[in-house]
Amino acid sequence: MALLSRCLLTACCLVAVTPFGWAADPVVASAQQQRIEVIEKVAPSVVAIFAPGGAGGGSGVLISADGFALSNFHVTDGVGDFMKCGLNDGVLYDAVIVGVDPSGDVALIKMFGREDFPHAKLGDSDLVQSGDWTFVMGNPFLLATDFQPTVTYGIVSGVHRYQYPAAGNILEYTDCIQVDTSINPGNSGGPLFSADGDLIGINGRGSFEKRGRVNSGAGYAISINQIKHFLDHLKSGRIVDHATLGATVSTDDEGNVTVADILEDSEAYYRGLRHDDEIVSFGGRSIGSTNQFKNVLGIYPKGWKLPIVYRRKGEQTEIWVRLRGLHLLSELTGEKKHGPEPSPKPEEKPRKDGPKDDKEPKDGRPPAPPMRGRAPPPPPPEHLKKFHIKKTGFANYYFNQLQQDRVLKGLAAWGSFEDARGRWKLTGKIGEAMKFEATLADSGAGLFFGKEAFLQEFSDLAELRDEPPGTGGLLTAWHHLRLLLSKGPKAFTDFYYLGSEPFDGQGETVDVLVGLLAGAESHWYFSRETGVLLGYDFIRAENQDRCELRFQGTQDFSGKKFPKAFQMRHGDKSPVLYQVDAVDFAAPGNDSK
Repeated sequence: MALLSRCLLTACCLVAVTPFGWAADPVVASAQQQRIEVIEKVAPSVVAIFAPGGAGGGSGVLISADGFALSNFHVTDGVGDFMKCGLNDGVLYDAVIVGVDPSGDVALIKMFGREDFPHAKLGDSDLVQSGDWTFVMGNPFLLATDFQPTVTYGIVSGVHRYQYPAAGNILEYTDCIQVDTSINPGNSGGPLFSADGDLIGINGRGSFEKRGRVNSGAGYAISINQIKHFLDHLKSGRIVDHATLGATVSTDDEGNVTVADILEDSEAYYRGLRHDDEIVSFGGRSIGSTNQFKNVLGIYPKGWKLPIVYRRKGEQTEIWVRLRGLHLLSELTGEKKHGPEPSPKPEEKPRKDGPKDDKEPKDGRPPAPPMRGRAPPPPPPEHLKKFHIKKTGFANYYFNQLQQDRVLKGLAAWGSFEDARGRWKLTGKIGEAMKFEATLADSGAGLFFGKEAFLQEFSDLAELRDEPPGTGGLLTAWHHLRLLLSKGPKAFTDFYYLGSEPFDGQGETVDVLVGLLAGAESHWYFSRETGVLLGYDFIRAENQDRCELRFQGTQDFSGKKFPKAFQMRHGDKSPVLYQVDAVDFAAPGNDSK
């Protein structure tokens, strides 16, 4: 009886008596109207995804006018490289896969047919708090056959949640948003909107009851800030990887997060991190539990540089560490491994008291919508075949080619080097006084300063050495620069667009191109804002400190732009400045030998 009285009192507060009858409370009516307006605003960006032939599907959301849309990897993996996408305008559009993140369960697709697609505004998921109102929109149970998205409404139940990978599965939900907003099979890949209509997450996982696969009030969305870190990597068309520190952590008896084990060939070890050091902060976040540490690791791509503050014997130290890859390519692609295994990477072990969900399928993958069989997908439309290129390590190499072409335009400001394919001679000063002379050719390179000489041969059998010692291979690094400028990407055995990252971990956003040759790599950093090449890193061998070269402006040499100085850094050593006074692009011999 008391419960009934409270319900009647609540109902009375929501309506008011007028001369004409009952009317809704103005506050309630205003809130309802606001919800309706937000839904009308964002609904056109919500995508209903279907496999060709209709044998399965899920949801997605447009994020740009030219047709890029986000979804889950487990959705696109089920429908194939080409798919059909419906919007609430009633039109069914063709789409193709762009890039995938199998571990983070994210996929990027490209829709065709318009250049003015409605799209969602990306929000800031770090501002999301428990209790915030949210909308989930999508295609649960593949109900949106008319492409009108289903809408559910609820609150944020928790933030910075961590969901462990199941045994034998690499899918891992880190730093995700937990909501009681109803998420059901088919909602996977669809948007989680804030009350204002900002995109704050991509729905992907739920705790489903064993019978009927019905939402039980605990759903999980991948945070949009994590996806922002990976977005340009996804636009590269690659199968992207997450990161590991090369160290395991655990919680000691006093509740501190400490290093349990660390690989001696990891950059974290090179920078000074050791066993039993206490992790105070990582990536700018305070670390108070193993899960918090794993959350930070999970939101960054392989290769990003992050700050770590650790404490040893009461003294705090900050270091910057470039993260290494978490998985083998065969793990990301699901293909059988061939050849010898690389050295093991320590992975952060789950705590026994961590959150578990025995309602999830045994393989850890979010349940897929009901499917009527997995027949081979029909061939794509003839006019779309050109938009998909297969290559090992890529979901779609076509889009990588587009990004390479875009970024390489930044070299046009340096002038043409097609007539500079012979021997190069650089002269200048190291620091303020010591003179140097460098010769670069296809067959080898030499550097002379004072009475010392350093040589590096470039042949199929030659070993790439650290020449001069302690530089990380400066001579071969300069060789890569000569090849890129004079011969372009074809001079390398492989060349691709990696994605973007903050320059040196804390600077402006840069696009990254990667060149591979004779087992070595060079990473080229182009300003996203200006397109200018700012510098590059040379990696002589895996798990070794890089030779980092940063350009100190350019000047004209024989009608071509060239760095007027290189700031060279290797490991923890102090930077060394190589000032260039003159460059001869056709040194005596006038050939490449």
